[in-house]
Amino acid sequence: MIAGILSTRASHNHLRQVRTLADLQYLVKESEIVTGKPGRKFLVCGADRLAYRIAWLANGYQVQRLDAADNTLCTMFMHPHEIGANGIGNALRGGQLFTRRLPG
Repeated sequence: MIAGILSTRASHNHLRQVRTLADLQYLVKESEIVTGKPGRKFLVCGADRLAYRIAWLANGYQVQRLDAADNTLCTMFMHPHEIGANGIGNALRGGQLFTRRLPG
């Protein structure tokens, strides 16, 4: 039931649910190739509605926590296996991690 509600909300708001770490990696790289800009914005659709910009680096991820105006609050660097052990990983496992669909 909850998954159905999230799927409906996600499609209505032009959001795409991120289901696995492989999806996350693909979506970051896809955005960087299509837009030519580093990183992609991800939203945790929970009570706090946290936002992150995640960029792919040669040896892992640059993760920036964003405020409501998309200004960087803090920056972390993580290896691919570490990203699942923080709040982003929790949101991913809980079905609460989303990103906007790319135009086109």
